[in-house]
Amino acid sequence: MSLRINDTAPDFTVDTTEGEIRFHDWIGDSYAVLFSHPKDFTPVCTTELGYMAGLKEKFETRDTKMIGISVDPVEEHLRWKADIEKVSGHKVDYPMIGDPKMKIAKLYDMLPAEESGASEGRTPAQNATVRNVFIIGPDKKIKLILTYPMTTGRNFDEILRALDSIQLTAKHQVATPAQWKPGEDVIITPAVSNEDARQRFGDFEQVLPYLRKTKAPSG
Repeated sequence: MSLRINDTAPDFTVDTTEGEIRFHDWIGDSYAVLFSHPKDFTPVCTTELGYMAGLKEKFETRDTKMIGISVDPVEEHLRWKADIEKVSGHKVDYPMIGDPKMKIAKLYDMLPAEESGASEGRTPAQNATVRNVFIIGPDKKIKLILTYPMTTGRNFDEILRALDSIQLTAKHQVATPAQWKPGEDVIITPAVSNEDARQRFGDFEQVLPYLRKTKAPSG
């Protein structure tokens, strides 16, 4: 069955570049970003892993952990790190999952369950669908799923923006409009009455009968 938003993220125990982890325990009370790659030593993914390394502090300020996964073994990830740092100038100091038997790629529906074999000898094209981003909450529920083609580098600034929206809307009964950025006005959800909206948010703008905007809540 395909994974969907609000499904519980499948748990697993696995070897990483920072030792063995059990995924749900590793997430703990934080948010997590799990992003996958079709193969080590591939050009687009090398730039992506480096860019993410440069964003690690920004994710940490949002109480969010990051973890990468490729179907190659951990030993290959450790060798790949040098290339990533050379290209990006950023050291990869977040865990990278080794998935040589492709168990997690299948568990997260990135490869068909009936796909046979292991990572050895496979080409990036054979793993082209292993190009996902999952944001997972402290409740271990999936909050966001994105899938990119191999030739399109991911916009991880957009992942940060989406994370800000997810965290804000989880805390307050608001939604964020198109192109929203932190600090901009938000939408009051239909579940909140006008009276309750005034108590919660103060003044708001009634744009349409079903569209009310207000200042972004703080705290």
